[in-house]
Formats: sequence, structure tokens, C-alpha cells
Amino acid sequence: MIVAGNWKMNKTNQQAKLFANTLIQRLAGMKLRIVLCPPFVCLSDLAEVLRETNLCLGAQNCHYEKAGAFTGEISPVMLKEIGVEYVIVGHSERRHIFGETDEFINKKVKAILDNGMTPILCVGETKEEREKGLTFCVVESQLRQGLFGLTRDQIERIVIAYEPVWAIGTGIVAKPWQAQEVHGFIRKLLKALYDENLSKKVPILYGGSIKPDNFFGLMAQPDIDGGLVGGASLDEQFVELAKILSWFV
Repeated sequence: MIVAGNWKMNKTNQQAKLFANTLIQRLAGMKLRIVLCPPFVCLSDLAEVLRETNLCLGAQNCHYEKAGAFTGEISPVMLKEIGVEYVIVGHSERRHIFGETDEFINKKVKAILDNGMTPILCVGETKEEREKGLTFCVVESQLRQGLFGLTRDQIERIVIAYEPVWAIGTGIVAKPWQAQEVHGFIRKLLKALYDENLSKKVPILYGGSIKPDNFFGLMAQPDIDGGLVGGASLDEQFVELAKILSWFV
């Protein structure tokens, strides 16, 4: 079970350290994987704050090249050196605002794995795609292309996050049965592409307007292994989410 907080473009370095210290105290001893994904400028200091705690450090993005003339980008080598363990890739905001393609995302997934970190690969459909009945087609296409060329051993080292675009930051959350329907589809697709044993090993998270009052129903679904949390990861709600998830460990 994993709960990951995507802070997006929020919190200064000082705010990040103060909040992380609060989380360390409130979440000590929990037997689940807790990941904090702050802005790039906070990563180095948070690596020190989180050292020897039960909280893990994640990044929100990276480039696939080790170094080079890519102004404004951060390489996986840089992230690995400061202690990053997880990297979010393919988030809908990167796809739709910054125009990232499945091919580009696939290169990132491989680079993250090559540098000993865990990619959190995000997939999900827009409102228009869902209304047209294209949810499964979109999710399958994003997964097939995002995982293209990976070995079975590499697949075992990834995390998948289903984030319906229509639920991100909108206050609209997928009903538990809607989320389970897609998570179950992802699990079956992994089984078809690889095998049943592997399909059970890959954590599949749900993301999209998660709050403490809707989290339990989602986590009670058989194929949902945790949450990738946006706005609710910025305050005390994140503690409540971790406590709810701990009931399922």
C-alpha cells in the first residue's frame, strides 16, 4: 500500500521542511509506503529531513537524458544522487499543459529505472474521452506505449497511477466502482501482456480529488493499492489519508 503526495507547485523550501517534520512525527511507525513529492527546489533539503525515517522522497518529473543542453530540466542522475526514490511521470498536467507524448514518457520511465528509482506512471482519460466510451482504449494505449520495451523485471519495479483527468483538481472523484472498473482493467491488461503473478505485484494507485471522506471507499476496492494525492497532500488531510490506508495494510 502506497500513499504519495504530489505537492505540485506549492510550498517554499522552509514551508516544505516544516511540514515534512510534522508528517514525520504524525506518521511514525506506519507500515505503509509514504512518498512526498515536493517541488525541485525542496528536494535536496527534504532528502536530509527524511533521512532515516519511514517517509520516502519523490520527484514530480525528470528528463530522460543524463545531462545536456536542456534548459530548465532535471536529469535522473541528479535526482538519484540526492536520494530521490520515486519519480512521477506522465501526469495529465505534463501531458496536456506541456505536450508530453507517450514516446517521451516511455523514455523517462526507462531512464528512471536505469538510475535505480521507481517511476509512478500516470494514465487516465479526459471527460470527453469518457463520455465517448474511450476510457479503456485511452488507458490501454497509454500503458502499452508507456511500458514499451521494458523487461519483466523492470515492470516489477514500477508503480501505475490511474488518474482520470476529469477528476483532477475538479472536486469530482470517481465513484469507487468506476475506479475499480479501470483498475481491474489495468490488472487484466498486465496479466495479458506478462502474466498473472506479475499483475499482482504491480501497485496501482488512484488519484483525482482524493479526500478523507472518500478515500476509504476507494481503498476498499480489490485492485486499488493506494493513492496519488494532490491538494489533500498539502495539509493535515494527508495524515488522515495515511491513517485510513493503514487500515488496509
